[in-house]
Amino acid sequence: MKPQIDLEKCIGCGACVPVCPAEPKVLAMEETGAGPKSKAANPQNCIACNACVSACPVQAIKLVE
Repeated sequence: MKPQIDLEKCIGCGACVPVCPAEPKVLAMEETGAGPKSKAANPQNCIACNACVSACPVQAIKLVE
């Protein structure tokens, strides 16, 4: 599983990054032309715990195969 981020929904709050228990973190913040957005920096580290999905206040993250 790996996180898929809907960049249209992502508000760049960063709530998903610190809740990830993986090291290095699966998600990171990236500056885009539309402001900061989450990105899957290390998707291979995802343990499918759903912490990032639960932390996202706008439901912009889902886990996919």
